[in-house]
Amino acid sequence: MNALRIGIIGTGHIAVDHIHRLARMGGAQVTAVSSRRREPAEKAAALCGARVEDSYQAVVEADDVDIVMVTSPSELHEEHVLAAVNAGKYVFCEKPLAVTAEGCRKIMEAEQAAGKRLVMVGFMRRFDRGYLQLKEAVTGGKYGAPLIVKCAHRNIEAHVAYTTDMAITQTAIHEIDISRWLLDDEYVSAQVIYPPQTKNAESFRDPELIILRTSRGIIINLEIYISCRYGYDVQCEVVCEDGVLRMPQPSNLFIRSEGACHESLENDWVLRFDGAFDDELLAFLEGVRTGNLPGPTAWDGYAAAVTADALIRAQQSEQIETITLGEKPALYR
Repeated sequence: MNALRIGIIGTGHIAVDHIHRLARMGGAQVTAVSSRRREPAEKAAALCGARVEDSYQAVVEADDVDIVMVTSPSELHEEHVLAAVNAGKYVFCEKPLAVTAEGCRKIMEAEQAAGKRLVMVGFMRRFDRGYLQLKEAVTGGKYGAPLIVKCAHRNIEAHVAYTTDMAITQTAIHEIDISRWLLDDEYVSAQVIYPPQTKNAESFRDPELIILRTSRGIIINLEIYISCRYGYDVQCEVVCEDGVLRMPQPSNLFIRSEGACHESLENDWVLRFDGAFDDELLAFLEGVRTGNLPGPTAWDGYAAAVTADALIRAQQSEQIETITLGEKPALYR
């Protein structure tokens, strides 16, 4: 079978990581890249023997590009994904699908006009072994119906340009998607509560507590703490009628030394979910070959964006905000 030919739009950290990942996997070749800045594009291209195009349109329209990988800044995803879908190309888009629900809706409309699924969104946690074990336990029913989900998403520190709304659109967006997936349920309301401001953050509100309610009444309690300093720490626990299910943490060396015991945490989110990124891309490439893409779909990207929009309203109002998705299009049922 001929290798799938990939064009990459955006050549930042995650794009470079995917280039290395694709090289390890085999069966796919990066043929073209583009970026708003020439230097990182040339560095990325040198890693895989690809050429540098002057525009994202040139990547999308290239005859030797079967798949478009969108790893550009989030605010550009809508434009780049729409161009690829309208060209009839398969698209792997890093989260979020778009920064607004309206942008996601436009992508869904273009995909429906194409008559088949072309887009997969990079919510890699659905491919993480710990979350998969948790999903199996929840759906198996042995422990009764889920009642409460408790999540935490803690980062060491934020990048320089981080803003309060990015805690939703860039950070909590993962928990927004994974909790829907774990529970197979949709959200109906959102709320944001602010505890005291940490001394570790000055330009944005941190930490914050997110409360989501689903159509079955399940409560998701999510702590977002961007400046925790101690490590990259993601946790998830599901309280069920007859048991409590806690996602297993990755195995790290446990040390007893100098009168103390400790186990190290990852400092890099890419390393924490390295295996999930591998399995995600493998599933996407196999879906392209078979013409049957796996999830997460554009509808999942839209549902996450609708929820994020409600949470941003809740950040401002500090009131409970309603979430309304509407009917799921037939293409995604």
